[in-house]
Amino acid sequence: MQRATKIVATLGPASSTQDVLNRMLAAGVDVVRLNFSHGAAADHEERARLVRDAARSLGREVAIMADLQGPKIRIGKLANGKVTLKTGQRFILDADCELGNEERVGLDYKELPRDVAPGDVLLLDDGLIRLGVESVLGNEITTRVEVGGALSNNKGINRLGGGLTAPALTAKDMD
Repeated sequence: MQRATKIVATLGPASSTQDVLNRMLAAGVDVVRLNFSHGAAADHEERARLVRDAARSLGREVAIMADLQGPKIRIGKLANGKVTLKTGQRFILDADCELGNEERVGLDYKELPRDVAPGDVLLLDDGLIRLGVESVLGNEITTRVEVGGALSNNKGINRLGGGLTAPALTAKDMD
């Protein structure tokens, strides 16, 4: 009887040798995940070849999962490298801002002001900071800090509930 549960292991620099792969597969790994957020296409092709060689040598079928990076929407750079946002303060996300400060920061995704509306919630730095959208005017999103904290350069932005129009596949993903 074939088991329904699969064991997935992420392949990285420390596990990308034939010996380590053989031991992983012999231990029961069914799916090898390649993290396409890091490394070049040639690196992933080589890792996939190593997986296929290891599976063949053990007489096993092993799936390869390609975990694509997808779009990452980020804030820009801050003049001092970081700021501390305080709960209740106003903070502006400005698509035209080059260098941010305690009051505003730039965006790498210039369409974000067209993707959000008053009442939306934006999560920064993997959800550690929470901003409530109060208004959108031109390229500026005025927010109120709901959950504050330290914010540093290039942290990610997500809208609670999703729905941003950034393309699902980036040029890097297509390569």
